[in-house]
Amino acid sequence: MDALIDFEIAFTLFIQNLGNWLEMPMQAFTFLGSELFFLLIMPALYWSIDPVIGFRAGMMLVISGGLNSALKMFFHTPRPYWVDSRVKAFSSETSFGMPSGHSQNSASIWGMVAESVHKRSAIVIGIIVVFLIGLSRIYLGVHFLHDVLTGWLIGTLIILLYLKVEKPIARWLNNKGLGFQVLMAFLFSAFFILLGWLAQSASRGWALPGEWISNALSAGADEPDPLNLEGMITIAGVAFGFLTGFALWREKYGVYTINCSQGKRLLRYGVGLVGIFILYFGLKVVFPEEPLVLGMVLRYFRYTLIGLWVTFFAPWFFKRLKLDR
Repeated sequence: MDALIDFEIAFTLFIQNLGNWLEMPMQAFTFLGSELFFLLIMPALYWSIDPVIGFRAGMMLVISGGLNSALKMFFHTPRPYWVDSRVKAFSSETSFGMPSGHSQNSASIWGMVAESVHKRSAIVIGIIVVFLIGLSRIYLGVHFLHDVLTGWLIGTLIILLYLKVEKPIARWLNNKGLGFQVLMAFLFSAFFILLGWLAQSASRGWALPGEWISNALSAGADEPDPLNLEGMITIAGVAFGFLTGFALWREKYGVYTINCSQGKRLLRYGVGLVGIFILYFGLKVVFPEEPLVLGMVLRYFRYTLIGLWVTFFAPWFFKRLKLDR
């Protein structure tokens, strides 16, 4: 393992030594694989472009993000700049390294979007974007090559599995009542919390090496906090709200469709984003983070509301504002 790490450190240093001029474009590419970007682009797909693609992208964000957080805690592998002071930390991360979340999420989400569009050009563009996102994570010093490769592999497997079970599960749920569907959405979200708790529990006998902490701080990055469950709570809350809102809309209004002009599609996205920002920033200021248990419960509630806003309340406002036709 040490030989592999030495080789990959050398590869990272080679990429970084290509020049600091690459930092800005690499930061841009890495943003295309960030959760913030997907939280912005997924509603745009759902509200203004194609609800089916938007729903699939949302499911990829939830499934891939949740699994990635758990796998990181199970493997508890370092970031490159944690183990070698020669690696520059152009970005700062506090979680474990493998698998790369940016690589896994971009492979699953961009891959699902490309598959849903059914155009060769979309597939080619998707592959290029996913590759550049993975490369950016190596250049920025936050991932080893094997982190990126593992992320791509898992992201691809998630797509293949999702496409296999999507229709059977949809047919099964369509025959159930609203209450049962909401219960399934809650259990689905609770699964990720349980998975995160199990991963955290499995690491209780493991101590974060002091060298990793000192190297991270020396690189000007944040102190590692790799067993934090905030990310898992966030994903779980979004999952519950997203799926519950989707079920509520189908029960009340039927299949969600988009039938309006391009101008109204842009306006829908603008109105929808205002709601997300109010829920995200407004409730973040109001809700306390301590004590820890209460903070986690309120975080789950806040992101549940954001998920509900995406699939139910925002489309309801669009109807009220006559932006749905």
